[in-house]
Amino acid sequence: MTTVTIIDYGMGNLDSLSRAIEQCGGAPLLTTDAATITTATKIILPGVGAFPKAMQNLRDLGLIDAIHEAAKTRPILGICLGMQLLADSSCEIEQTSGLGLIPGNIERLVPQQMERVPHVGWNEVVHDGHDALMSNIPSGVDFYFVHSYRFACANVADAVATTPYCGTTTCIVSRNNVRGVQFHPEKSLPWGFQLLRNFLAM
Repeated sequence: MTTVTIIDYGMGNLDSLSRAIEQCGGAPLLTTDAATITTATKIILPGVGAFPKAMQNLRDLGLIDAIHEAAKTRPILGICLGMQLLADSSCEIEQTSGLGLIPGNIERLVPQQMERVPHVGWNEVVHDGHDALMSNIPSGVDFYFVHSYRFACANVADAVATTPYCGTTTCIVSRNNVRGVQFHPEKSLPWGFQLLRNFLAM
C-alpha cells in the first residue's frame, strides 16, 4: 500500500481527503514534520482559505524548504489552494510570494456575462490526455470546484487542462514532479477518485 504524505498546515479538508486516499488504495499520513516531507514517497498539499495565511502557516512550521527539496524527486500534488501555492505569487488580499515550483501568478477570476465569483459547483475539465494524472479520464467530464482565483501559467506547456469558466481557466498545472488541480478530486466521484489512483500509481 502506497503511503501518501498529506501536509497538515491548518488549511485543508484533511478528513475527506484522507478517506478518499484510503478508498483509492493508499495510506494517508498527516504531518507537520519537515523531515517526513523530505523523505515521503508521495506528497499532497491541500488547501482551503486565503493564500497569504497559507504561506505564513507553511513558513511558521518550517516546511517551505522541505517542500522544495521533496519536489526535486518526489511526486507532489497541490489541491485547490494547494495548487495556487505552487505559483510564484498571488494577488489575493495582498501581493504574496508563493512556493515558486511552477512559474506563474495567481489572479482573481473575472466573471463574464452572468457568471458568479466564487466559482462553486461542477464544471467540465478539458485536457488532451498527455498528462499521466488524467490517465483513463475522458476529456470533458465534470469535477467539483470552489475558488475565486486562478493560475496564470508563465509557460503554456505547464497548463495541461482547462475549464470553461470566466473565459478559459487553467485547472490543472504540471511541471516535472509537481502537479496541481484547482478542483477537489476528493469531492468529485467517480473521476476524482480515478485521478487520485493515477497519482498513487506515479
